[in-house]
Amino acid sequence: MVAVGTMVWLASELMFFAALFAFYFSLRGNLPGQWAERTEQLNVPFAAANTLVLVISSVWCQLGVWKAERGQVARTGGLLDVKGWGMREWYVLTYVFGSIFIAGQVYEYAHLVHEGITLSTDSYSSIFYLATGFHGMHVTGGLIAFLLIIGRTFTTRRYSHLQETGAIVTSYYWHFVDVVWIALFAMIYLLQ
Repeated sequence: MVAVGTMVWLASELMFFAALFAFYFSLRGNLPGQWAERTEQLNVPFAAANTLVLVISSVWCQLGVWKAERGQVARTGGLLDVKGWGMREWYVLTYVFGSIFIAGQVYEYAHLVHEGITLSTDSYSSIFYLATGFHGMHVTGGLIAFLLIIGRTFTTRRYSHLQETGAIVTSYYWHFVDVVWIALFAMIYLLQ
């Protein structure tokens, strides 16, 4: 039931991001000159590297899910024995990569603000910050969920189906956030 509820909720989130996409393309169609000027100021290689960090975090997350499904919460060997890692270690790595992504987004925002592009500069900057900012809030929500899942592994004596389900639905959310970012990256950075 939790998995189905999560999927329904993610469908509503998809509609929210679809509205942002529609808003972006409507503004872009009406103000092509503004888009040409503003997209030149984007650091596409940096954003591509930051995107790669987020996509790789999804791989780590899935490796953690597979360990959760097997009931392996923690590592069975040393810290450097990656084959023996459990769900906790993979989720910690996912958290680290997600945090690096958010730090990269903050860095990019600081650079753009320094260049004079703020939320209220023009239509382009408004939709840029709205779309990427809401996505960043979703990533931050995912990071909080990972902390809760990781924390729960330290507080429960027996790893149950409930904990496994929590880890799995958190991965649904994380993969969703990654796919949305790939679409946002393509829309904002590649379709100039």
